[in-house]
Amino acid sequence: MKLWDKGVEVNKLVEQFTVGKDRELDVLLAESDILGTLAHIRMLESISLLEKNELKPLTVELVEIYKQIGKSGFIIEDGIEDVHSQIELLLTRKLGDMGKKVHSGRSRNDQILVDLKLFSRSQINEIVGLTKMFFNTLLIQSEKHKNVLLPGYTHMQLAMPSSFGLWFGAYAESLVDDVIMLEAAYKITNQNPLGSAAGYGSSFPLNRSMTTELLGFNNLNYNVVYAQMGRGKTEKIIAFALSSLGSTLAKMSMDVCLFMNQNFGFASFPDELTTGSSIMPHKKNPDVFELIRAKCNKLQALPNEIAIITTNLTSGYHRDFQLLKECLFPAFDDVKSCIILANMMLEKIKVKENILDDDKYLYLFSVEEVNNEVLEGIPFRDAYKKVAEDIKSGNFKPDKKITHTHEGSIGNLCTSEISEKMDKILGLFHFEKAEKAIENLLKVN
Repeated sequence: MKLWDKGVEVNKLVEQFTVGKDRELDVLLAESDILGTLAHIRMLESISLLEKNELKPLTVELVEIYKQIGKSGFIIEDGIEDVHSQIELLLTRKLGDMGKKVHSGRSRNDQILVDLKLFSRSQINEIVGLTKMFFNTLLIQSEKHKNVLLPGYTHMQLAMPSSFGLWFGAYAESLVDDVIMLEAAYKITNQNPLGSAAGYGSSFPLNRSMTTELLGFNNLNYNVVYAQMGRGKTEKIIAFALSSLGSTLAKMSMDVCLFMNQNFGFASFPDELTTGSSIMPHKKNPDVFELIRAKCNKLQALPNEIAIITTNLTSGYHRDFQLLKECLFPAFDDVKSCIILANMMLEKIKVKENILDDDKYLYLFSVEEVNNEVLEGIPFRDAYKKVAEDIKSGNFKPDKKITHTHEGSIGNLCTSEISEKMDKILGLFHFEKAEKAIENLLKVN
């Protein structure tokens, strides 16, 4: 079954090539397609394109299909082109010609647009929740290990004293900026394209504000041409947000791989969280973090992949957009799994104490000594030269006491301030509006 079927059988090779992975990926959009259709038929009834006595049976059947999807009972049958065709087929099997009316006033173009927006909106909701969980873990570890010193590096050379408190807190605050990116992506996503039809509107008196409210969108994509132009643009903006998260997780994973290396020996994990070698009995490999690093580096290529697919396309729909699902949908799963695994690992990390007691870290305290001289009244440039001479002559014997007190330093991590930053951003999402709208849509009166 094809919604565009005009009675001509399409060449099988052409059909297979053009459908591609759509049927496989469209299963993920089934719930969203039901929700879009539920809102659409309420609007159709309000403008008399559906009879009052048709709305309830259609609603009941759509809600029943929605429940079956939740029980993993939904498939796209052989010969059915996509999720839209499958749901319409299920309706017509049960309700006859009444089921054919649900497509009035819309095209597959705006139908897939609203599906993608609803699906992406729910994915962002999930990812934000997982990110907040990981953020909390990082701040807990930051406070727990705030007095455990750690070498800091620039150019991969020993630089100045740091701490595990600073290290955990740094990645927590990085997540705040990542959530800002997600909030921007959510704002772009949370606009209603339904009613734009094939990209040029409809001669039916559609009430697009009504479907916007019913689906819990914050706003409309008003201009019907721009609503279609949002295909590809929305995915790319989401990809930038996922890429930002990927950047944080990849860098953190590289740090952990170094920390676990025996030449560093700064951190370790329980045996059950690492893997071994087939011939080297001593090995404890950081496979989880290596895979997080790889997956997240791949995520950082996602915006470019989407941009290249969509670059130089004119306004209006193009079949090229179909491939974006193959890029974006797996990325959602990768981000979620990486956050979950990183959180589990860092909850159980064991950090080494007294690292800086080793003489090989002696020069980490050179800046501290320069600053101590300055506090005694010596000009900074002279103090710098004096400490440099002491190092060169082998007479460098620093006081290893660390007294950093300014905001965000070793002795003043500003954990509560970082937490407040995150809470302010999280307060901008208003996920509850969309959740309440969906809950109301699924009620059968």
